[in-house]
Amino acid sequence: MSLPTPYYERDGITIYHGDSLRILAEMGDESVDAIITDPPYSSGGAFRGDRMQSTTTKYVQTGQFTQFGNFSGDNRDQRSYLAWCSLWLSDCLRVARPGSPCCVFTDWRQLPVTTDALQSGGFVWRGIAAWDKTEAARPVRGRFRNQCEYLAWGSRGPMREDGPCLPGAWRVSVGSSEKHHVAGKPDGLMAQVVLIAPVDGVILDPFCGSGTTLRAALDNGRRAIGIEIEERYCEIAAKRLAQGVLFT
Repeated sequence: MSLPTPYYERDGITIYHGDSLRILAEMGDESVDAIITDPPYSSGGAFRGDRMQSTTTKYVQTGQFTQFGNFSGDNRDQRSYLAWCSLWLSDCLRVARPGSPCCVFTDWRQLPVTTDALQSGGFVWRGIAAWDKTEAARPVRGRFRNQCEYLAWGSRGPMREDGPCLPGAWRVSVGSSEKHHVAGKPDGLMAQVVLIAPVDGVILDPFCGSGTTLRAALDNGRRAIGIEIEERYCEIAAKRLAQGVLFT
């Protein structure tokens, strides 16, 4: 077996359409400089039945219109989510160069499982950063807002001691005009996260969705490889990338 023909390849950015576990298995050892990804959380409910609902039902506020389709891989319970994350993180460890950071987004429900998976995949767990979604996050009367999501991060062994000093929290709202995926992250957030990768380094995103990590890599002088199982999101990502560099 070998890597499939890229769905998109231009300006140092490559997208593969397919299952991450299969494509990661074909990638070369020590071939990337950072892993930055936003996998399906398999969250959105306290019980198995909640997780089996469609992703638009789970992640869109009641009465809110959305033009985004559902996405797959978001119906695992915590035990199977841990096993699945451990599998793809183990492959990421193999393809990462020594010292490479690995950054995985998650929410409050899956934060403990995600930090376990990061370590069972072989990475050194180094901490948690927080994304404050601002008061635009879904409110619930009489309770604290679930206003933050989290970035569990680690590295393949010892890290280099150079580069910028990065924040451990970001306050960035989600603008409807820049959203291309029901669970997509803001462009401004990902533009800051990718700075953990070395300039001109290769970022791997095994769940690239609508391409926000890839877009941020392109705009900030990094190369990137994205993998996405849903072809419609590969198409959206390719269109966003084809616009060329937007920021410098």
